Amino acid sequence: MTTEKRTERKDIHTISFLVANKPGVLVRIALVFARRAFNIDSLVVSPTVNPNFSRMTITAQGNPETLDQIIKQAAKLIDVIHVSEHALEGAVEKELALFKVHAKPSIKTAVHKTMRKFHAHIVDDTDHYLVIEQTGTTAELDEFETLLKKYGIVEMVRTGKILVMKGKQTT
Repeated sequence: MTTEKRTERKDIHTISFLVANKPGVLVRIALVFARRAFNIDSLVVSPTVNPNFSRMTITAQGNPETLDQIIKQAAKLIDVIHVSEHALEGAVEKELALFKVHAKPSIKTAVHKTMRKFHAHIVDDTDHYLVIEQTGTTAELDEFETLLKKYGIVEMVRTGKILVMKGKQTT
């Protein structure tokens, strides 16, 4: 998906799952999405405080009614403890990106200036290439990616969104 489409889409949904930390759970959840022709845009699976459980954060786009059916079906799976869609107003969301940019000495100053605006930093500077790390919201990463394209992004890796609910609310 292009950067422009990611930031303009109104039908992007963020769903979190608390699941048993067992083999096959991811496949069963992905199949629920596939059966409803819902494409998963990003998927992050991470440990929780309790080693018996994992947190899955999925971003997907599509019809809210279909998503509601997916959530109801996924909630019935044996190893799914809790599943819900999250509005970003009540959550802290972040994503991590690594960008490899071809950085000739003549453009390094401009790249550094762009990086400062987005609180990004260099994690590797070798052989006329920079590897830049940025953490932020999806929109911030999209904007930074767009600006870096003029310098020539050679490679890019993004983690996908993670989130946690604010205050007393549980994710």
